[in-house]
Amino acid sequence: MVAKKTGRSTRDSEGTMSLGAHLIELRNRLIICAVAIVVGLVAGWYFSEWVWEVLRLPFVQLEKEGRAALIQYTDISGGFNTRLQISLFIGVLLACPVWLYQIWAFIVPGLKRKEKRYAFGFLGTAVPLFLLGIYSGWVLLPNIVRVMATFQSPEDAFNIEARNYLDFATKLLIAVGVGFVLPLFLVLLNFIGVLRGKSILRSWRLALLCIILFAAITTPAADLGSMFLLALPIAVLYFAAAGVAILNDRRVDKRRAQEVADYELELSGGADSNASTESA
Repeated sequence: MVAKKTGRSTRDSEGTMSLGAHLIELRNRLIICAVAIVVGLVAGWYFSEWVWEVLRLPFVQLEKEGRAALIQYTDISGGFNTRLQISLFIGVLLACPVWLYQIWAFIVPGLKRKEKRYAFGFLGTAVPLFLLGIYSGWVLLPNIVRVMATFQSPEDAFNIEARNYLDFATKLLIAVGVGFVLPLFLVLLNFIGVLRGKSILRSWRLALLCIILFAAITTPAADLGSMFLLALPIAVLYFAAAGVAILNDRRVDKRRAQEVADYELELSGGADSNASTESA
């Protein structure tokens, strides 16, 4: 079997890849993602101070309410490390079109030319959904900080190390952003013929359980309100994805039925022609 090169991955004449070729492709795509994030990190350094001021707003609000709340640094390099981590977070945001596309291209390789247009639809939907998830996480963040502060006595200072708070905030925002994008992969798998819309809809109980578990892991266990506020939009996106997949299945089934009817008509027409020739 003769092998041929397709991009950076090696495929045989049937378009399949060996395990080694898959690993090489994964490595190449991870390198592309890393380069894009590093470039975004460099650009993000200039915005890191402003982003940090935005992330500190929940503590500023607590201070305005009369609560002693403070973000503190416990080592001499804490300020630099904080700005560097914020720059990395911004780099991930700026590079989201690149790494979202690389994930898509690795999961669904070997598409036909007609099917590659799905990449533009995927990116055109995934990037806004990811950013919407980031914004939703930011809306939840002040409420989470306020709820966590209520478990301490009002006379006690609510102090937190900058690195710990930044780790929590960035992981929350990115996790919510990714959670908003996940239903889109269901639509993508449906459009390439891997998953039927009815199968997605039939699994709604399991999907809701997974969504609630995801929201529970992402938000603090004590903040049930934020957990359900996070789970609700993801559940809506899941059912929206199922609806889009079902509509697409109806369109595909109708087209295939028409193709079968045309083919049968062509066969019957050819049979009639042969019969007329024989009788003549």
